[in-house]
Amino acid sequence: MRYLSKRLLLFLPTLLVVTVMVFLLMRVIPGDPALLILAGSSGDGSFKQADLQNLRRELGTDRPVYIQYGAWVWGLLRGDLGTSLFYRTPIFKELGPRIPSTLELAFLAVLGSFVLAVPLGVLSAVKQDSLLDYATRLFTFTGISIPIFVTGLTVVYTLVRVFGWFPPLGYTFLWDDPWINLQQMIFPVLALAFFELNFTARVTRSATLEVLREDYIRTARAKGLREPRVVLLHALRNAFLPIITVSGWSLARLLGGTIIIERIFLVPGMGTLLLDAITARDYTLVQAIVLVYAVVVLVVNLAVDILCAWLNPRIHYA
Repeated sequence: MRYLSKRLLLFLPTLLVVTVMVFLLMRVIPGDPALLILAGSSGDGSFKQADLQNLRRELGTDRPVYIQYGAWVWGLLRGDLGTSLFYRTPIFKELGPRIPSTLELAFLAVLGSFVLAVPLGVLSAVKQDSLLDYATRLFTFTGISIPIFVTGLTVVYTLVRVFGWFPPLGYTFLWDDPWINLQQMIFPVLALAFFELNFTARVTRSATLEVLREDYIRTARAKGLREPRVVLLHALRNAFLPIITVSGWSLARLLGGTIIIERIFLVPGMGTLLLDAITARDYTLVQAIVLVYAVVVLVVNLAVDILCAWLNPRIHYA
């Protein structure tokens, strides 16, 4: 309980630092949302200076930065994400329908990378310095070296040109039609999972090799236990802590990867909305999306820390 309370106390300051950083970074980036809106609405880019000043006043971007930040945080405390500067609609209306698809893509990718990487890493450790081990290490080295956008484009090209397969157009929520949703998400998930499974497999191999050299593993083998039982019940069980930690940390990397994968596979998630918001200098929308990403990462890492403390009671704050 003491460990949990201290972890929860670290949650709020971290979230506050994230809000300050994203707020200030958006103000440092060159560009004026009012200027972009007027230039787009007028077509030829001509407008009066008075129109620009009035729009800045309407959007609230003419106020001092500290007042803008205080108003934003006060709205967050009341459960109000604000209004989009570009779309002129409540942010939750724009963001709400896109959250499920991004979270589904990210969590399925974490699950897929975990399911594929752990057996691969364990086999590589058990068969150390064998042909299988060398092939696995070569595969993971190659996978780590390939950027995620190359993987996504290669998957799309292979499916369309070689197999003539086109994913269903549009997007269907999981609770509306699971089968259509699976067809739409399976290849984005695999492309994103491939980005992470290589690193997870290497961590699994290293952790398993370290445990296999322990005295209690030699004792278990000396007692006559079969090798699968030794590996699964003794070695893998004790090597799980770094694997779980890496899997939780990989969610943050995968959330960043969803921005590219969503654009390539036309998944209507938060990533595509974030790119559009950055282009339009929609400060409030960018801040809200990054805040959602930060909350998800913090919650998952908190859950991983609690799970690790439960698996290993020796973990505690001094």
